[in-house]
Amino acid sequence: MDNFKQTTEISASYLRNFVFGVEDSLVSTAGLLSGIAITGMPRNSIFVAGIVLIFVEAFSMAVGSFLSERSAAEYIEKKEVSASDSVLDGIIMFFSYFISGFIPLFPYIIMNTENAFWFSIVLSLIALFLLGVVGAKISGRNIFKSGFRMAIIGGIAIGVGITVGRMVNNL
Repeated sequence: MDNFKQTTEISASYLRNFVFGVEDSLVSTAGLLSGIAITGMPRNSIFVAGIVLIFVEAFSMAVGSFLSERSAAEYIEKKEVSASDSVLDGIIMFFSYFISGFIPLFPYIIMNTENAFWFSIVLSLIALFLLGVVGAKISGRNIFKSGFRMAIIGGIAIGVGITVGRMVNNL
């Protein structure tokens, strides 16, 4: 494999893990927090659940990224490959997930639950839109289309969390 192609594939892998980590963190964290907030859980319980989710999922996603990127590289190369690129993929995934998870959690730290519920969703949707814009700028696509697509799809997933929270609360 020539150096340019290899460098491009590695850079794409890093970008993929960054975007996946941020998107998954925003959607999962906002979906969970909204889903449990809608049930009337106390703010402290919502905060604890958010912290646990962020730590566990950041680690889980990092390990999953490492294993999947390494498996893909070994499949392409048809031999054992160095773990260094896969380790960096995992690190990128961990920090992108970990840091982004605090965006939907932050309102629950400083506001009452009712206000935090809406601010958390709005902040997450704005962050998803901006993530779509950044991805589009890097790849040369339409920034508004990409931003809105990311926010709409993420918003639907957050809505799933709210719906499940309401359904379970009504059991």
